Amino acid sequence: MLERRQNSIGRAATAGIPRISLGGLRLAVLGMEQTAKFMIDAAVRHKGGGRPLYLTSANGEVLARCSTDPDLDQLFRSADLISADGQPLVMASRLRTPLPLPERVATTDLFHVVAEKAVEQGLTFYMFGASEDENRAAVENVRRQHPGLKIVGHSHGFLHGQELSDKIDEINALAPDILWIALGVPREQKFVQDFSGRLDRVGVIKTSGGLFNFLSGTRARAPKWMQATGFEWVWRIAQEPRRLIWRYATTNPRAIYLLFAGEGEPASTRRH
Repeated sequence: MLERRQNSIGRAATAGIPRISLGGLRLAVLGMEQTAKFMIDAAVRHKGGGRPLYLTSANGEVLARCSTDPDLDQLFRSADLISADGQPLVMASRLRTPLPLPERVATTDLFHVVAEKAVEQGLTFYMFGASEDENRAAVENVRRQHPGLKIVGHSHGFLHGQELSDKIDEINALAPDILWIALGVPREQKFVQDFSGRLDRVGVIKTSGGLFNFLSGTRARAPKWMQATGFEWVWRIAQEPRRLIWRYATTNPRAIYLLFAGEGEPASTRRH
């Protein structure tokens, strides 16, 4: 009964948002500004308690992995909203759907837009994830970039057992309006599945991948032209060849097939 009620809350909060099916997942047809505004409005509306809204993002790698991993696919499908964090998704939508994605909503950029609006509204953040040093550096940089932003707490993501359980209680007691989870796929999606029921005082959870690595300054963004043409993955391989070359070698061909040749679900502009 409680799960059905929580699911209905999520559907009500995202009602009216147009979506398209692309590569096997349903993506929100929202631009950067619209997504940031939705997050702020949702956090304000959700102060009454209940399961936090769960927002995540998908790129070509995510589509490829979801197509071969039913458990991961379900973790993404349980999200209240999925944003397109990949330029190839935007390009494919222009060719394959009647309602193309307006732009890429990269979490690294979205964070700053949401932070500016949070300062205006007096909303609070909690930043969970990455290593202890990177988490601390990310928070320090964010505080310098967004003076007035209320970060009520932060923690690295390498917690387990009772230590993690205690941290969940601590986060809920601090009641942040927006909780940014940067643990990487699929740990952050699994975190939401396992613990969102205990975070009833949190407004919105946004999974964030490697966001804190960029906020801390340990990783640099690709040049704008590479971002715009969908070749940011080349830049990332150049930075971390041992970790990423095999990953992209196996997921990129499947992602291209799913986006440009795969049947998938028929494109739809249903609002739900």
